[in-house]
Order: sequence, then structure tokens, then C-alpha cells
Amino acid sequence: MKNTNTNTSSSNSNTSNSNHSQFDHKPPRNDDTSTTIDSRFNQTLKNVQGLLKGRSIPGKVLLTRRTDPADELNMPSPHYRRTQSAKDTRTSEPAKKLPEEDVRNTTKEDNIPNVGKLKLSTSNVENVSNGVQSSTIGARATDSARVMKFTKELSGTAVRLERLRELAWSGVPPYMRPTTWRLLLGYAPPNSDRREGVLRRKRVEYLDCLSQFYDIPDTERSDDEINMLRQIAVDCPRTVPDVSFFQQDQVQKSLERVLYTWAIRHPASGYVQGINDLVTPFLVVFLSEYLEGSIDNWSISTLSLQKISEIEADCYWCLSKLLDGMQDHYTFAQPGIQRLVYKLKEIVRRIDEPVSRHMDEQGLEFLQFAFRWFNCLLIREIPFNLVTRLWDTYLAEGDALPDFLVYIYASFLLTWSDELQKLDFQEMVMFLQHLPTQNWSHQELEMVLSRAYMWHSMFNDSPRHLAT
Repeated sequence: MKNTNTNTSSSNSNTSNSNHSQFDHKPPRNDDTSTTIDSRFNQTLKNVQGLLKGRSIPGKVLLTRRTDPADELNMPSPHYRRTQSAKDTRTSEPAKKLPEEDVRNTTKEDNIPNVGKLKLSTSNVENVSNGVQSSTIGARATDSARVMKFTKELSGTAVRLERLRELAWSGVPPYMRPTTWRLLLGYAPPNSDRREGVLRRKRVEYLDCLSQFYDIPDTERSDDEINMLRQIAVDCPRTVPDVSFFQQDQVQKSLERVLYTWAIRHPASGYVQGINDLVTPFLVVFLSEYLEGSIDNWSISTLSLQKISEIEADCYWCLSKLLDGMQDHYTFAQPGIQRLVYKLKEIVRRIDEPVSRHMDEQGLEFLQFAFRWFNCLLIREIPFNLVTRLWDTYLAEGDALPDFLVYIYASFLLTWSDELQKLDFQEMVMFLQHLPTQNWSHQELEMVLSRAYMWHSMFNDSPRHLAT
């Protein structure tokens, strides 16, 4: 991830004007011109709305490109663009890039200034959301065409991971999530002939870790290990408290075993509060292979001890794979999170200057609310039934996830731009700690992800756009 220098001198900013004029500061416009800009940006949002209606729920969308629905089965999805990390460029074929012409047409033709005007995408988002028919909510992940694509990809002798990421970004059919997530995280190998053997070996290895580190008396633990185990035991009952399933004793015991084993084997970070939340999506997804119906009616006691241990092993290894790419998020002082919070503040300032200025005037620091978002990956901020859908996109991003989180959380925050500007410091703190998301559906979440993609396309590959 490239760090952004917010102290770039004005001379450097002027130098970049010729190359990035569509994002640089502009003189104030008269009302007629402003109206034209508004209408053009609204037209861009209507393009998003058209994609929403024509293709159910999109993931990452190209704002200026349409594909005939009749050709969709025979063409690669245009919605996907995953930011490549250095690791990606060494180990896999290049991801499909968003054509520069599409981004240029979206931004240059609409002539969007860099301050204040991008706020239109949040202030008008309700118009877009209202245009999504209720019958299509969540359908993106389960329509028959996409199910066929997933089935074809997962049934091959060697899964093409880039293609699977492309499909998963827009949502995975629930019954395909366990297999898809194992593959996306690199826990299960793409080669189907090796998959069963690898999973069996990794599950046995987890059991060996339990017997070595967990199933021992406290007399064989250090004081730090005893204190860590006690903290985990305190945090497990607090995990997703509004979902009764997680209050079952056996569920909390499984969480405790996974978390303690992970912490012992990752001494650089050890256990950090918040990691307990990160196990829950894996636990629910891997349990869904054996338990049917609503999670509210699940009982882990109906499963054999062998099945429970296999599920715990999958949770352990997938948690390890996820956090391998975010190690500095959970080491001392959590510098990785602090760096992303700083970048989030800069992105919000460029997208929505009025709300950024209001937060500064009120003395509200982004760390006061966004730290928990990055620490728990938004699990505590949205209804739990939406978490697995959000994590489809997380896991599809792969190594590029930390960078993309900034845009997701900027989109999430600016959902309430107008409300925030009316609140004082204390009111904002209370509002951001108890966001009104309890009635959210897939519709609102998909809009957050679509805006995040749009802003990622505008800003992420152009760091000078973030310079003052």
C-alpha cells in the first residue's frame, strides 16, 4: 500500500494539474454550470441504476459500459476489477483491468471537481437504491446464470482462482460458500485431486495443536498464556451478542479453542480483542454444510465431535490465511489499522469536503469510530445476516483487501453525510457508535460496495489526487 503524503507542497500540486485536471481544485462555478454537473453526475448514477435493474445486484460496476444481457453467459463479467498486489503479479496472471477509457469517460466527461462535488454520489444514493426492485435483492449471488458459472468453475479439475474471484466479488451462492472461501483463501488447493488429502492433513495438524497447546493444565502454561486464555474466555460470550446461536456454550468453547490456538501460534501479535469477531463468519459458513434453516434454530450439539473438530480446523486455518495479509493490524499499537484510518480520513476529505470540515470543526477524530471498523472488519456495524455477503467481496479482493477496505468504509460513512453535518461532537460519537443499520438489507450493502468501487477507480491508482 502506498502511503499518501498530505503535506505535498502547493508547487507539486500545481505540477500535477496538467495530468489530473478533472480532480483538481476549480474556481467556484455559477449555478447553471453547477446544475449541469449535477445532472451529469445523476446520469452516471442512473447508469449504476440501469445495471442494478438489468443485472440484479452488481458488484464492481463499469459505469460507462453495458453488455447485452443475451450475451452475458458467453462473456466475462464486466463488474470485477481486483487491485493486484506485488504478490499477485508474481504468482498469477494479471487481473482484468478496468479500461482507462471507461474511467476517463466517467470522470472527464462529467467534469467532476475534486472537492465537495463527489458528495453528490452519497446525497443521491437513495434515488438509486429506491430504483432497485425488491425482488432482485440478493439475487445477484443466486440467479441461475451465476449458479451455472460457479458450478462450472468449481467442478473443474483445476479451479481458475482469478475467475473465481471475479465471480465471488458480486456474491457467492450460500451453499457454495464453504468450498469457495477455502479456495479463495488458499486453504484448499485449486487442484481437485489434491484437495481432500490437503484438508485431511491440515485438520489433523489442528488437532495436534490443540493437544499440544490447549488441552493441557494451567500449570504447564506461562502467566501470559493463562491471562490470554482468560481474556479469550471473557470475550467469547460477548461475540455477536444479538445472535442467540453464539451464546451456546459449545459454540463459545469452539471459539475459545480456535482463538487460543491461533494466538499461541502467532506470538508476534497474540490475541487482540476483535479477532474473536473475525472467526464468526467462518464458523457460520462451515457449519452451513451440516446445519440447515435459520441460524437462530441451529444447535451445534447435533453434530459429532469429529465434525465439530473439522469445522474448527477450517475456521483456524482460514482465519490464519486472512490475517496473514494483515499482520500489522494486530501487532503492538496496531500500526496497520492506524495507517488505514489516516488514509480513510484523506479519502473522505477529497470525496465530501463539507462533512470532513464539519468533523474537523467538531474535533472528531476518525480513530474514535473507524478503528473498530478496521479492527472487526465492520462485523459489529451491520446486521449479522449481511456479513457473509460482505465477506464474499473481502475474500475476492485477496491480498488487496486492506487497500479496498478504505473505500468500503468511506462509502459506509458517507451514507449518512447529510445527517452527520447536523450533529455536534457528542451527537456524532453516539450516532457513529450506534449506526441505524439494524434494518439494512442486501440493497443497502450492495450500494455501499458499488460506490466503493467507483471511488476506488477514481482515486486509488492516482495518489496525487489525495495530495493537498
